[in-house]
Amino acid sequence: MAEPQPPAATTDGEPPKEPSKNALKKAQKEKEKAEKKAAAKARELAERTKQQAAAAEDISKDAYGELPLIGSKDFKPTGAQRSDLSDIASLEDKEIVFRCWVENARPQGAKLAFLNLRQGLNTVQAVVAASETLSKHMVKFAQNVSTESTLVVTGTVKRVQEPIKSATIKDFEIHVSKLFVEAKAHVLPLQVEDAERPLPTEGAAEEIKEGEGRPLVGLNTRLNHRTIDLRAKINHAIFVIKSGVCTLFQEFLGQRGFVLIQTPKILGAASEGGANVFEVKYFDKKAFLAQSPQLAKQMCIASRFQRVMEIGPVFRAENSNTARHLTEFTGLDLEMEFQENYHEVMGLLEDLMLFIFKELNSRYKKETDLVRSVYHVEDFKLPESGKVPRIPFTEGIKMLREAGEDLNDYDDLTTPQEKHLGRLVLEKYGSDFYTLDQFPLAIRPAYTMPSPHDPKLSNSYDMFMRGQEILSGAQRIHDADLLAKQMRAHDPPIDPDGPGMKDYVDCFRYGCPPHAGGGFGLERIVQFWLGLPNIRMTSLFPRDPQRVAP
Repeated sequence: MAEPQPPAATTDGEPPKEPSKNALKKAQKEKEKAEKKAAAKARELAERTKQQAAAAEDISKDAYGELPLIGSKDFKPTGAQRSDLSDIASLEDKEIVFRCWVENARPQGAKLAFLNLRQGLNTVQAVVAASETLSKHMVKFAQNVSTESTLVVTGTVKRVQEPIKSATIKDFEIHVSKLFVEAKAHVLPLQVEDAERPLPTEGAAEEIKEGEGRPLVGLNTRLNHRTIDLRAKINHAIFVIKSGVCTLFQEFLGQRGFVLIQTPKILGAASEGGANVFEVKYFDKKAFLAQSPQLAKQMCIASRFQRVMEIGPVFRAENSNTARHLTEFTGLDLEMEFQENYHEVMGLLEDLMLFIFKELNSRYKKETDLVRSVYHVEDFKLPESGKVPRIPFTEGIKMLREAGEDLNDYDDLTTPQEKHLGRLVLEKYGSDFYTLDQFPLAIRPAYTMPSPHDPKLSNSYDMFMRGQEILSGAQRIHDADLLAKQMRAHDPPIDPDGPGMKDYVDCFRYGCPPHAGGGFGLERIVQFWLGLPNIRMTSLFPRDPQRVAP
C-alpha cells in the first residue's frame, strides 16, 4: 500500500490550508441535493413507466379524456348524429351520442360511478361501470369530472325498474360507453344548485331554510355571477315563459290585423313631458332615451296604420329600488283606431291577456309548475271572456275606504293600496286580473282624453295582476288644438311648439281617427304570473338605480 504523501508545497513554499467548515458543509449539501434530484428523477421515470404500462393495459383509453378545442387543428370531427334527451322514450335500447353538462358525480367504489347529466331542462342519470369492455381508469376519470363541465357522451338508453328520483327523466338511464370532456369547468363562484333554491325573505342577507344546512344565497350575489345563476333550471323556465308571452302577444294581435313596428329609442324630446327620462349626449345636441314609444305609435295611427304593436326596450329614470321596478324593461305596446268608444280597445286588451294566461297554462305548464314548485303561489284565477272585472276608479276608491283606507276621490293609489284593492277584487269577483277605468286626469299624461262624465277624470285605464299594475293605457287626444291646450295646462307645462313636440302635435292637424292603446311591462307579467318575489329575476341582466353590470 502506498505511503500517504505530504501536502504539496505552495509556490511560496507554504503547505496548503485545510478547507473551511463552511465549505465542507456546502459541498455536503450540494452532494445531498444532487442525490435527491437523481432519486426524484428515478421515481418520476418509474411512475411514468408504470403509467405507460397501465395505459397500455387500459382497454378504454380511447373512450374517455379531454377533447382538443373544437375548431383547433387537433380536433377531428366525428360526424356522429347527436340526440336530444327530450326524445329519450323513443330511443330505448339504442346507442345515442349527446352533449350535456355535469350536475354532479357520485363515486360508488373503484368500479362504479353515477353521473347526473343535464341537457336543457332535462336531467338523466348515467352509469359508468367497470366491465370487460370498460376500465376502472375510465370510472375514475368519470368520478373526477368537475361539476358544470360540458361533455359529449355515448351510451345506451336503458329502462329502469324503479323511478329515478334525482333526475327529471325517471324511467330511463344511460349506460355510458364513451365520455369526453368538451369544455372543463373550473371552481365556480356560485353553485348552480343554490340558484335552484328560493331567495331569502326580503331584507335578509342570507337565511337558512328549515330542514337544510346551507344558507339561501341573496339576489345581489346571484346577479353578480349572473351567467352561473342563469344556468339554474328555474331560471331557464322563467325565460322560456317570458319568450312565450312575447310569442303569444304577437300571435293574438297578428291575427287581428296589427302590424309589428320598431320605433326609435333616441328622442329629441321627452315623450311624457320631461319627467323620469335619461338624458344622453347626441353629438353636439341633447337627446333622451325613450320612456315609451307613445308619440311614435300615435304618429303611425295618423299615418293610416290602423293597428300597430311593438316589443321593445323602455327606459325610466326613476330612482325606485323596489321589487317591481327596473330602469330598463321590455314594453309590450299597442295602439289602434276604434269606432265609437275607447272601451272597444279595453275589451281587446282584456281578451289579449286572457288568451296569454290560458295559453301559458297549457303550452307552458311544465315551466310554470317548475317555478311555482320553488315559489309557492296560488293558481292564477281567471274570469271568462267578457267578464273581466272592469271597475270605475271612483268605485275602487269607495271599496278601499270601506276597507279602512284613508284617501281622497282623486288621489293616485300607492302600491300597498293597489295590492289591497287586488285582494278586495279577488274576494268580490274571484279574479286575479281586472281593469280600473276612468283615472283622475291630473295623474295621467298630457295626451290623455278628458272624461265626458267628469272634467277631473279621464278616458284612461290600468290593468292589474294579483293587485299590481301591468298596463297603463288610455284614449289619446286626436285633435291638435285640444292636445296643445292640454299640454300647456299640464303640470309641468309642455310647449306644443317645442323641439320634438311640434311634429307630433302637427300630425293631428291632417286628420287622425280616434284611437287608444296601452303599454304592458313584460317583466311584470312574468313576475306576477309566477309569483316571483323580485322583478330582477325576470330580466336577463337587470338594470336598476344601483346596477349597470354585468
